[in-house]
Formats: sequence, structure tokens, C-alpha cells
Amino acid sequence: MQDKLGDFIRAHRERITPESVGLPAGGRRRTPGLRREELAQLCDVSPTWLTWLEQGREVSASGKLLARMAEVLHLSAAERSYLFSLAERLDPQHDAEAAPDGESLDDIVAAIDAPAYMLDRQWDAVAWNAHAAALFGGWLDVASSSARPNLLRFMFRSAAARGLIVDWEDRARRLVAEFRADIGRHAGQQPLASLIADLSQDSAEFRALWPLQDVVSREGGLRRFQHPSMGELSFNQVTLHLAKRHDLKLVMLLPA
Repeated sequence: MQDKLGDFIRAHRERITPESVGLPAGGRRRTPGLRREELAQLCDVSPTWLTWLEQGREVSASGKLLARMAEVLHLSAAERSYLFSLAERLDPQHDAEAAPDGESLDDIVAAIDAPAYMLDRQWDAVAWNAHAAALFGGWLDVASSSARPNLLRFMFRSAAARGLIVDWEDRARRLVAEFRADIGRHAGQQPLASLIADLSQDSAEFRALWPLQDVVSREGGLRRFQHPSMGELSFNQVTLHLAKRHDLKLVMLLPA
């Protein structure tokens, strides 16, 4: 993977003209685009380190450095996403990806005539419809909080979740395994590391489940609820990833 990352950076370095990054274009150049030393200077790293990175050696690039490199190299949204994927790093600006924007996310879930919501990489809800708010009391119906409602915090911190979700213990175990599969190697990076630490401190159940290293895919299936006013409810869960925002998941609870 390191050699692919190096090849990608080198190819895009050679496509950037010095003028486009504010450097003089004078003098004869043996290679097209930016010199390695110029890119290193613009990214505030040593030329030797950048050489090793392009050669595929085992050097580590932080998310902040990759973000700066993406900016200098004028990468598109797709190219930036590919850069972070090759480096196996979280993009610190992933919530600000160009499309779709927040308004269109709300439009998507509002058009679904069933409970539907979207989760980001931390499993924060970034959009949901009225059906979902009515179903998930204590989670999506809380409008006064400035923080985004997080599914795992609701599951392990809220008494409402334990009363609402049928077979809570089984669902809790599966959710933790799905979350581990979802975040992969990024568990030690912020803000995921803080979320895991907070849940481990606040919930004995999460603290017991996280070290088990269980991993399952988020495949959906039958979901059962005991709603305080609507009674017993059953849905088939369908989870999809957005084509232009791979960090977002659309979760729909369709009538069973």
C-alpha cells in the first residue's frame, strides 16, 4: 500500500505547475511539475522524508500532513479521498466533503416514508426524518443539544434504549462488533479514540464488549422495538453507503 501511496503523490506532484502554488517558474527543470524539495517545503517536511514516502518506505503521514498535501496538490474531492484511503488515515475534513451538502441529506431522508437516518464515521446522526424521531425517543427527538446525537451513546447510556430495543443485550453486542468492523484501523485516531474512551468509562457493558475483538458486517435484518406509545414494532433494516460520501451510511427501517 505504501508504494501505491508514493506513486500517487509523485504523479500528482509532477502535474502541478510552480505558478499554481506561488513559486517562480523560471529556470530549466529536469522533471515536470514541482520538485520534490518544493513540495516538501510547502508541506513543511524534510525532502528526505518526502523521498522516503514516495519510495514506499515505512514512514507515517499524519492526517494533518495529508490534508496539507491535498491542498498543495489541488486534489479533487475524489482524489483527496483516495489519498487518505491509501494512507489508511481519517480525513480531518471528511464532514466538509463537497457533496451532498447538509440540506440535501435532510431531503434524502425526508423523502423516505419509513424511519430513516444517516450516520457518519463516528456513528453520529447527521440527518433523520420525522418517522425516525418518533421511533427513537431519547435519541433523535432531542433537539436542544448542540452535539450530534450518537447511536452508541444512546445505546449504552440511555435508559430509553434499554426499554425500546427488544433483546437489548444481543443488539448491544452486535452493535459493538459492527462498529469495530466499520472503523477498522482508525480506532486509535481522533475523534474515534475519545468516543471509545468515553463509552468505556461510562458503560460497564461497552467496557466488557470492546476488548472481545468481535467483528461482524452491518448487514441489516429484523429489528424489533417495544415503543412506549406505539407498542410492539418490527422492521427490516437496510443500510446503504452514499456514492459521493463513503463516510456516511443511510439506514432505513422498512415495514417487516
